[in-house]
Amino acid sequence: MKKIIATTAFALGAISAVSAQQAIETPKFGDNWSLGINAGVTTPMSHHPFFKSMRPVVGLKLDKKITPVFKIGAESLFGINTSTVRGPHSKTAFDDSYVGAFGAVNLFNLFGGYPGYVRPFDIEVQAGAGWGHRFETLVADQNYFGTKFGLNFNFNVSDEVTISLSPSILWDMTSKPVEQSTASYDVNRANFNLTAGVAYNFGGNGFNVVRPYDQAEVNALNGQINDLRMALDAQTAETAATAAAAADLAAQLQQLQNQPPKVVNKVTNNLESVRYVFFKIGSYAIGADQQPNIEMIAAYLNNHPGSTVVVKGYASKDGPEELNIRLAQQRANSVKDALMKRYKIPASRIKAEGCGIGEMFEEESWNRVAICILDSSK
Repeated sequence: MKKIIATTAFALGAISAVSAQQAIETPKFGDNWSLGINAGVTTPMSHHPFFKSMRPVVGLKLDKKITPVFKIGAESLFGINTSTVRGPHSKTAFDDSYVGAFGAVNLFNLFGGYPGYVRPFDIEVQAGAGWGHRFETLVADQNYFGTKFGLNFNFNVSDEVTISLSPSILWDMTSKPVEQSTASYDVNRANFNLTAGVAYNFGGNGFNVVRPYDQAEVNALNGQINDLRMALDAQTAETAATAAAAADLAAQLQQLQNQPPKVVNKVTNNLESVRYVFFKIGSYAIGADQQPNIEMIAAYLNNHPGSTVVVKGYASKDGPEELNIRLAQQRANSVKDALMKRYKIPASRIKAEGCGIGEMFEEESWNRVAICILDSSK
């Protein structure tokens, strides 16, 4: 008996420890109830053939989970009247009955922690006590105080349905002579039970795990929320300013659109026209973005048959001086070759000069250029 009390105390201590590690939302009274029916066999533990003395039992079980680890409930077992095993027996449908209360500990949730959902399989340790009754014919019916210990192997088919296999031992605690003991565990006064059952879980089957926050974490989160609100206010103000500027520009555009068009007198340059062809660093290849400039020079020469063009190639200060002087000539030649090969401009109308390192532009990269001077005076 002392071992049982010690085991119970250990289990309750472990339950408290696990509950302290997790924050479980308190369920309602109607949550986590289960109603099941069990059927199986029972046989005396001693003085009778183990298998030959078996007879069927049926019972009901009603329980409620208090925590993910611990539950309480009530159950009943009724032995079916089949044949005489230990002398005369009842003329009723039952040989004996047991009705009692119990508590059960879920070992998986106890040692593995509650995962926040019902596991597909778990194991429970169950212990209980209650009233036992034997139906007799030749003597008076016998009542006894019984204790019951066992395991429940639970297969949780769904959140609502559980199938279980439950081996257990039921002791008759009060059938010994008083001089020996008024309550003791004796294998000679015990029955082994093996039942299978199905239970329906109603009112929910589980517990909501909530994450605990300490005050420092709450304060930090509140600070983040306030920072986000300030950033949102600043963004809102910036958006409003941008919208106002856009509205002002739209009004100005509308005003300009409503004004009559202005006539700009066309001025013809009778002296010369200048076009620029820019190059990448260290290169004299004409890029695709510079082709429109070549086309404009060629179009001008075609439209003015007597015109000529002087192509002056330049290089920036980047790199060796000797290389840049040669690169300047190559850039002028590239423009000349493009006009001759692609647009069939005669070589006599094109003069290509390598002018070396140029300093006509403050932006150094702009000096990587071929300046094309068109002359239509001839």
